[in-house]
Amino acid sequence: MARHLRFLLLFLALAGTLGCVRGCTSRRPPIHVNPNMDDQPRYEAQAASEFFADGMTMRPEVPGTVARHAGPMTQWADPVFTTGFNADGTPADRNPVLADDTLLARGRERFNIYCAPCHDKRGTGRGILFKRANIPTTSIHLERVRNAADGTLFDVITNGVGLMPGYGYPIQARDRWAIVAYVRQMQAQHVE
Repeated sequence: MARHLRFLLLFLALAGTLGCVRGCTSRRPPIHVNPNMDDQPRYEAQAASEFFADGMTMRPEVPGTVARHAGPMTQWADPVFTTGFNADGTPADRNPVLADDTLLARGRERFNIYCAPCHDKRGTGRGILFKRANIPTTSIHLERVRNAADGTLFDVITNGVGLMPGYGYPIQARDRWAIVAYVRQMQAQHVE
């Protein structure tokens, strides 16, 4: 009996020691076997630097650089083209890009890549999310979507709404307008 008692006490002592390995506080810092970029030398913003000839840590932009969301600079002059909103903040009623065959073909291509997985290729809202996970997706043929201004559709594509993510970064502004034009074409051809 004493032998079993000693074994039990030894087991409890080991369990108590091992049980405190995780979750117990320690005054010593954690061990970083491979610190990589956890603690690296760096400059503070606006600090002086002896490394660069001009003495500044913050580097000037490379001449000719365009922000990744900008697109061609000539289109920055038109806020309707880049935002979908008029100067007074109301959504643009009409697409500022001429909807020719080339633009509609590009809109169809972009729609099938970015929109069809959720809205399906006909825009009914019965894409893969609905089929596999029963997640409701808006049909582009609903009356409220048909009655929405083109600028509203552009804004939804750009910034997202509800479960839909925004596609402002991966889709250029002209391609977003192409999608809007293609959606309008699908709505016109849709028969209930």
